[in-house]
Amino acid sequence: MSALDIEIIRKSYPRPGQAPLEVLTDLHFKVEEGEFASVVGPSGCGKTTLLNLIGGLNSDVEGSVLVDGVAPEDGPMTGHMFQTPRLMPWLTVRDNIRLVERDAASTGQRVDELLAEMGLAEFADAYPAHLSGGMRRRVALARAFLNEPGLLLLDEPFLSLDAPVANHLRRVLLELCGRRSSTVLFVTHDLREALYLADRVLFMSGGPGSIVLDLPVDMPRPRQPESEAVERMRINLLKDHPQLLAGLVKENDPRNEDLLGDDKPPP
Repeated sequence: MSALDIEIIRKSYPRPGQAPLEVLTDLHFKVEEGEFASVVGPSGCGKTTLLNLIGGLNSDVEGSVLVDGVAPEDGPMTGHMFQTPRLMPWLTVRDNIRLVERDAASTGQRVDELLAEMGLAEFADAYPAHLSGGMRRRVALARAFLNEPGLLLLDEPFLSLDAPVANHLRRVLLELCGRRSSTVLFVTHDLREALYLADRVLFMSGGPGSIVLDLPVDMPRPRQPESEAVERMRINLLKDHPQLLAGLVKENDPRNEDLLGDDKPPP
């Protein structure tokens, strides 16, 4: 298991002939070992950039990003699942999973276990072109879990899947996390999905992104994705914070003027 300590003052990208594009600013939060935290925010608020910083794919930031007290590149093993499965089309299912293995001697049996857990055992020698979208995502999820990472970073992994397939993969994810005690940071646009999966939900503002609400999810487990309790919490949350999914906390919050810009509602 791994812990996160994020203290980002500013993350920006250079733009030739223009001022740098600020993507994240004054973004601060911690995630404890074994905790499942979801990140929800509007498009363009920097969610993917945040995951890339934590995963060590980008280190150019003003501030600090620590995994178990050290920089990501010096920290524990991380599993990263992107918005698209990113499978190699010339490799079989088995070889796509083994692509990230650190120790072939210790992970060979684990590949077979993951194939069985994902319902992919009979497709081990198939190629990605012969798989459905849901099956390709299962391969990517198995690959993220192969090395039993202490930290799992998931960027909208079930986007655009049919509800039954997505719900199945969500259950698989929770079962794997429960058995392997991974710390999880899960990015999604789907509030119901976030409330179903997470111990906490971190809501981000519009870009440049910061945390506007850190919400504990005080519902007992196991939960059901379309349960009355999840739906009630979603409705009550949006009733209290109608603009939350647009990155705003309170209806009369003075920050809303800046966040909404030209899209603010008429008086």
